[in-house]
Amino acid sequence: MSSAGRPFGRSLYWRIGLGFILFLAITLGLQVGLFIWVAGETEGGMPERMGRDFAELVASDFESALARDSALDLEVYARQRISELHRPAVILFADGRTVAPPGVAVPGGMRMPGPFKRRGGPGGERGSRERRPPPGDAGPPPGAMPRTPFGGPRRGPVMAPIEHDGDVVAVVWVPPLTGLRRVADAIGTPLAIGAFLLLLGGTALAALVIFRPAQARLRALEDAARRFGEGDLSARAPAIGGDEVSAVAEAFNRMAADLAARQVQLAEADRARRQLLADVSHELMTPLTAIRGYAETLGLPQFAPTAKEGQRAVKVIREEGERIERLVGDLLDLARFEAGGISLARESVDVDELFERVSERHAETARDKQVAIVIEAHDEGLRLVGDPMRIEQALQNLAANALRHTPPGGAIRLGAWRGTDRITLAVSDNGIGIAAEHLPHVFDRFYKADRSRSQSGSGLGLSIVKAIIERHGGTVLVRSTPNLETVFEVTLPIGG
Repeated sequence: MSSAGRPFGRSLYWRIGLGFILFLAITLGLQVGLFIWVAGETEGGMPERMGRDFAELVASDFESALARDSALDLEVYARQRISELHRPAVILFADGRTVAPPGVAVPGGMRMPGPFKRRGGPGGERGSRERRPPPGDAGPPPGAMPRTPFGGPRRGPVMAPIEHDGDVVAVVWVPPLTGLRRVADAIGTPLAIGAFLLLLGGTALAALVIFRPAQARLRALEDAARRFGEGDLSARAPAIGGDEVSAVAEAFNRMAADLAARQVQLAEADRARRQLLADVSHELMTPLTAIRGYAETLGLPQFAPTAKEGQRAVKVIREEGERIERLVGDLLDLARFEAGGISLARESVDVDELFERVSERHAETARDKQVAIVIEAHDEGLRLVGDPMRIEQALQNLAANALRHTPPGGAIRLGAWRGTDRITLAVSDNGIGIAAEHLPHVFDRFYKADRSRSQSGSGLGLSIVKAIIERHGGTVLVRSTPNLETVFEVTLPIGG
């Protein structure tokens, strides 16, 4: 099956491609999630001092406003002022009230911690303020923060007190810039879109640079192997790249070159064998004809030996000469058929006339063996196009073969029937039959299923039948039930 017709689920290219896409998608998803988590936990990677300085700055602003106007409504001022800040800040009052900019959620339970003290006493720098834990709550050591699952310190809340007349009236809380949900809401969608575009770009780039060239080379290797298997001995695979695919292509090309060279050698050897067979057969005909002529001469009354042993020797010489002459003739015919040296004289052939000539040719031998030759009823006017002499030769060989293996009292049947565009000729007998293990070899040269009959026939008759029928574009097959029936069927095109 070609790669173009291979099911989607069984394509190595698509398996690797989908695996790569899935791996890249999982990797990008994990990277996006890790980035959002790290950003939410580390305030975008900015130092904590920036948040603390901002809280101190906002607290100083509020304290300055209170110093200018001691009757200032701090809550109203906070609602006005925090909307003008460049970074979110929440004002926590002692009574639990909170003032937060739009979009900033104050965590539940968030309250103003206290009391605060100045490091270094009154007059100390505002930047040195720190929160004093309530009595009974030791809390973490100064400057210590809870630890994250990775072992690093987690940043605590960034706060700065707003003081007036020595009292802490409120606290400025600066929420993290990049809380987990805030990061997900703010940059989650752009990150997801970017990851998707990167996935598409990476997949397209990998397909063009990695997978598509490899698939093309593998497909070229597959195509070369298929063409070589169909008989194109010049088919070769492109061996480029210097990688494993190239190594496989080079191995295939070496194998193909070796097989092509051996095929050429075998073809040349077979051609030489056929030529030698034809030449030897042709050269043997002359001395065999002379031997047969002299044997027939010695069989004449005026030249026959007087002793019975001499007469029997002359008879054996004549019979063996005839048998060798038939064998050489069969070898010569088979060599010519296999080499394509025999041209067919195609003409319209009457099936009834074929069967009549076959029956007449073997009538005397059949009568001597007490075997009947029966022409079965068939459609009238059956005709086919072919070489009448060669088709008759094939049927004569089949009938002779059937006659040799049919016991006295048996029958040989000649039948025919028409198909859609073909005619089938059948020669059957009710003789000893052919064992199943011998059926695949009956058309091989010199193959004889019954070794006890090695002196009858040349062993080439069925091979010649197959060669004649295949030259006509037909087929021949055999089926047999031992001691019941053996049928040879010759199927030929009606139009030759």
